[in-house]
Amino acid sequence: MHITEEAQSRQPAARIDRTAVLDRVGGDVALLREITTIFIAEYPALIGEIQEAVASRNSKKLERAAHSLKGSVANFGAQAAIEASYRLEVMGRRGRLDEAPEALADLVMQFQQLQPVLEDLAM
Repeated sequence: MHITEEAQSRQPAARIDRTAVLDRVGGDVALLREITTIFIAEYPALIGEIQEAVASRNSKKLERAAHSLKGSVANFGAQAAIEASYRLEVMGRRGRLDEAPEALADLVMQFQQLQPVLEDLAM
């Protein structure tokens, strides 16, 4: 399995650590595809929860949803998406949401860039 150059060239900022991801699933490509497919289907709901938390200024909900998203995307070694999730998690934990809209915009952008890479991984 390999991420096509086309997927990488479309979204050059999105990177995953393919070797680490395969190691996590014991080299089982079919399992990796299944996990990736599930993640692609489920992560938009977590982003939706984060959007709701930012809009309602609910710091606890923001912390929980961002933490869940961070843990899930960490399975793919997507560092930029992990960092964007963590930034929001910390904002929620500290109850400081003044910069949350900008951080949310960054998170959404990171996942938009990651989406084609994940889709390629799921094939």
